[in-house]
Amino acid sequence: MNRKALGVAAFFVIMMILLTGCVPGNGTHTEADPAGFFWGIWHGWIAPISLIIGFFKHNVRVYEVHNSGWWYDFGFYLAVVSGFGGLSFTRRRYVKHGTE
Repeated sequence: MNRKALGVAAFFVIMMILLTGCVPGNGTHTEADPAGFFWGIWHGWIAPISLIIGFFKHNVRVYEVHNSGWWYDFGFYLAVVSGFGGLSFTRRRYVKHGTE
């Protein structure tokens, strides 16, 4: 394995470890202190990572149960759509541009 690939792998392992403290369902939010709009955005961005961690830790979820309602939902879906939908739009643009 070359040095660049090892560095990239180490970066992703470190990021996974750091992000485990920010996943939904880790006990930081309660009914008295629910997750709001910005936490919804954050949880939407790290949803794929939360899904992978959830396979191994059963208390971790993709979606925070204790949330503020509509605003959390809006932030969550906004992040999911912008993160994953934005990638497909970029890819489609490059495919069109490459065929001309």
